[in-house]
Amino acid sequence: MFDVIVIGAGPAGVLAALRAGDLGAKTALITRDEFGGMAAHDGPVPVRTLAHAARLIREARQLGLYGIAVSEPVLDYPRLLARVRTVVNDVRAHSVFRGQIDALGVTVYEQAGAARFADLHTIETESGLRLQAEKIIICTGGVSRRLAVPGFELTATHSDAWGLTSVPPSMLVIGGGATGAQVASIFNAFGSRVQLFQAGPRILPTEDEDVSSAVAAAFRDSGMVVREGFGAIESFERTPRGVRMIFSKDGVRDSAEAALAVVAVGWVANTAGLGVATAGVETDHRGFIRVDAYLRTSAAHIFAAGDITGRLLLVPQAIQDGFVAATNAVRGVTMTLGDRVSPIGSFTDPEYAQVGLTEAKARETHDVVTAVVRFDATTRTIIDGRTAGFCKLIVDRATYKILGCHVVGERAVEVTQVAAIAMAAGMRVDDLAQVPLSFPTYTGILGRVAASAARQLNLQVRWQAHQAEMERQELS
Repeated sequence: MFDVIVIGAGPAGVLAALRAGDLGAKTALITRDEFGGMAAHDGPVPVRTLAHAARLIREARQLGLYGIAVSEPVLDYPRLLARVRTVVNDVRAHSVFRGQIDALGVTVYEQAGAARFADLHTIETESGLRLQAEKIIICTGGVSRRLAVPGFELTATHSDAWGLTSVPPSMLVIGGGATGAQVASIFNAFGSRVQLFQAGPRILPTEDEDVSSAVAAAFRDSGMVVREGFGAIESFERTPRGVRMIFSKDGVRDSAEAALAVVAVGWVANTAGLGVATAGVETDHRGFIRVDAYLRTSAAHIFAAGDITGRLLLVPQAIQDGFVAATNAVRGVTMTLGDRVSPIGSFTDPEYAQVGLTEAKARETHDVVTAVVRFDATTRTIIDGRTAGFCKLIVDRATYKILGCHVVGERAVEVTQVAAIAMAAGMRVDDLAQVPLSFPTYTGILGRVAASAARQLNLQVRWQAHQAEMERQELS
């Protein structure tokens, strides 16, 4: 009999098990496959490795600008996949969390197969495990959403795309959210002829409109076909060279075909076969597990954390969820998630990232000031030949607090992390403008745009580290 059973060993589950063990609870961690979950084996780790390869190809093509003569880069995809496997194995082998979990005496059951509730306090797995606990934390994550259209079985998911043994000559990517954009960007860099389809009016619909527009334009400039508002899918059918998608809009039928079609139209809860109803755990209309502010489900002794709750489907937020859920499972319900600053970014080409509110959302409830610095007007981006993009701050006119930061371009994800720290610390925009950020750096762009916002608000910025940069911008 355990005090706590954690189902799922992704980021949420690992942190939940670590926290429960650290609080002295006798804890078991069950995972269907290997330790690390989707993040290590099918998510950020392998995806970022492929994205890094795409970046290296772009960098190699730029070498001639700096007097370095090289031949055109050629991708050896099997060797790249070998590198991906090496990275995944190294990450798993050097996981600090795994060492800590073992040191705390948490019992880890890997390759246990799918788990299910046998009753309120009992978990059974395909491998024959039967474990009981006073408290249970569900961290089984999510899976790609399927479409109920004829021929859908002919398509692939993003997971299948990462597992290809060769680069397809052409690819349809259906779904222009974060996952679809990343698949499209990576394989476009690898040489596939990519067509990206988005049913809504713009790709990256949860991003600021300026970000969506800039990324779509950059994708098109790179040779990718981007079709927004394309209509509704009627079916998929096999062709001699791959797959064809039939779709229609306003009564007009059309089609597109490629060697491979990847569907990335959302993420649904991974509860199939888990038998949550047996334990009295309720799900919402989308199938995600309902939780309260303490991450407690409708069954008082069962908690849920990470993607399974359907809130922010991101690794850092899953880690926070796991910590909160385990704390409440062991100590009683005392900790809530609260308001969290949650930076989001993607390693596409160009990169994009955000934290806080979009401009449209901010204007619904605030009187705002916006400031933008374009990448073609800053020193580091000019040095590196990466002048496409911008950094945008949204600031509350009454409090001078930063409501949102949106970046497109080289190192966008890194720049946004600094903005997130400033927002979490409650800094005013003029406070951020006075931080002496190193020159010339990408992060220094944030100081520039903060100073611009402060000037619009008639705030004094006493630190002059960015003065030369600001003067050059005003003269240009």
